[in-house]
Amino acid sequence: MPMNRPVATALAAALCLLTAACGSYSDGKAGDATAEAAASKTGYPVTLDNCGQKETFDKAPGRVVVMNGASVAEVSTLLALGLGDRIVANQQTYGNSEVPGRAEAIEKLPDGGVKQNDAFDVPRETMIGLRPDLVLSTTAYGFDEKNGFATRDQLKDVGAHSYVSPQGCDQDTSKMTIADSYRLLRDMGKVFNVSDKAEELIAASEKKIAAVADKVKGEKKPRVMVLFSNMSMGGNDFSSVVAKGIYNDILAEAGGANAFENASEGSFADLSKEKVAATDVDALVVIGYNDPDPAAYAEKLLKEFPQWPAARNSTYVTLSDSMYLGPSNDLAVEKIAKMLHPDAL
Repeated sequence: MPMNRPVATALAAALCLLTAACGSYSDGKAGDATAEAAASKTGYPVTLDNCGQKETFDKAPGRVVVMNGASVAEVSTLLALGLGDRIVANQQTYGNSEVPGRAEAIEKLPDGGVKQNDAFDVPRETMIGLRPDLVLSTTAYGFDEKNGFATRDQLKDVGAHSYVSPQGCDQDTSKMTIADSYRLLRDMGKVFNVSDKAEELIAASEKKIAAVADKVKGEKKPRVMVLFSNMSMGGNDFSSVVAKGIYNDILAEAGGANAFENASEGSFADLSKEKVAATDVDALVVIGYNDPDPAAYAEKLLKEFPQWPAARNSTYVTLSDSMYLGPSNDLAVEKIAKMLHPDAL
C-alpha cells in the first residue's frame, strides 16, 4: 500500500541534512521528521492488530518463546525466515517434516528447560522466568489463565509481546486456509523486519501450488480421508479424522475432496468404526504427529477396510508439517496431487 507521508518526511529530512536549515526550528518538527525518517529506514515501529489487541514493536524481538499448541506452524515459520537464533525456548515438534533438515533443526533448538504443565505447555511462572520479549501461540488457548498460562496482559506487564496465529483467536481453526499460512509469514516478516524474505517464500509457494492446480484442473476429484495417526481426540475409534480447515484447501488445490467434510461443523470429526466403514474412501492422507512410522498406521487402516477403493489400490501418502498451518503447504499439495493424479503430474 502506498504511504506518501513517510516518503515526504524522509525527503524533507534529507534536505535538512544538506542545507542545515532545519537546525534552527524551535517547534520540534525537525526532530519529528528525523525520527520518522529513521523509522522508515529501520522498518520500525510495526503495529499488528492481533485478536483485537494492538502489538507495537520498536525493534525485532530477540528472546522468543514458541508455545506447543500441538503445532509446528510458528517454529517452522521462524526457521523458514532464518530466525532460529531468536528462539530461547521452543515447545513445538512433529518429529518429522517434508522439508529436508527441518525436523533436525527444530530438535536442536533450545527448549528453555521447560517442564510442561498438565496442559502440555509452558506454565505461567516458567514463562515469566524465561524473560521473553515475544511469545507465540497457535490459538488463544495458550494465553488463557485458567489453563495455567500467562495471559497477554501479564506478559505485557513484563515487557513481552504476544501473538496468536491466524484463525486462532476463538480457538476454532475450521475456517483456516492456505492464505492463513501466508498471513503468518507476512506478520512475522513485519515483526522481524524480513518482509522481503517472507514475500519471496509466499511467491514461490503460490507459484508451485498454481502449477499443480493447473495440471489437475478438470480431473475427477477422489474422496480422501485425512487423519492423524495414533491420536485420540474423542470417545470413538476415529476421533482424529479431519472435517474442515486448511486440510480441505490443500486437498482442493491437489485435485481432491474430503470424504468426511460434512461429518462435523468443527475441524475434526469423532466417528465410529461403522461410519468410517460405510464411507467410500479413494485415498488416504495420514498426518504423522510425533509418530515414527505413520506408514504402518496407514497400512493397518487399509487392511481394516478392504472395501475402500484406497485399500484395493494401496493409495495413501504420509505427511507431517506441510499439511497444517505453516510455510510448506505447497509440498503437501504436490505430494497429494501426485498420489491422486499420477498421470497428470
